[in-house]
Amino acid sequence: MENKEEDVRLGANKYSERQAIGTAAQSDKDYTEPPPAPLFEAGELTSWSFYRAGIAEFMATFLFLYITILTVMGVSKSKSKCSTVGIQGIAWAFVGMIFALVYCTAGISGEHINPTVTFGLFLARKLSLTRAVFYMVMQCLGARDSHVPLLVPLPIGFAVFLVHLATIPITGFSAAAS
Repeated sequence: MENKEEDVRLGANKYSERQAIGTAAQSDKDYTEPPPAPLFEAGELTSWSFYRAGIAEFMATFLFLYITILTVMGVSKSKSKCSTVGIQGIAWAFVGMIFALVYCTAGISGEHINPTVTFGLFLARKLSLTRAVFYMVMQCLGARDSHVPLLVPLPIGFAVFLVHLATIPITGFSAAAS
C-alpha cells in the first residue's frame, strides 16, 4: 500500500506548479505539428488524388443531404406519425449518414462534407487555397444536385462553428464527427 501512495505522490509532483494549467506542461510530445499548407499549390492541379478528393466531397455532400432530407420529407408528408421513422429516426438518419460518410471519405479527402468546415481548415492553414476552393465548389455542387438549395450547407456549418466557438474553450466539447 505504501508503494501506491508513493507513486501517486511522485506522479502529482512530476511537473512543477509554476506552469499554467492546460498549457504545454507535458514536454515529451509523441507527435510533431505538420507545417502550414502553402497558400497556392499549382502542383495539386495535376494530381489524381486532388480530383479524387473533390469527387469524394461531392458524393459525400450529395448522399448526406439526399438521404437525410428524404427522411425529413417522409416524416412531414405522412398522414400518420406512427407510419414513419419519427423524430428519432431523423436523428438516426443524420448520425448514421455522418458516421458512414466519415468512415468512407476520411482517408480520401479528410471528410469535410461542409463548406464551412473546409473554410475553417483553410483559415487554420491545414489546406491550400487551391484545395479549399475546389472542395467548396464540389460540396456546393453536391448540395445542388441533391435538390437542396445551393447555400443550405453554409448556415448549418455556421451553426456548428458557433457551437464550437462557444463550447470548446469552456468544456472542450466538439460537435464534429471526427
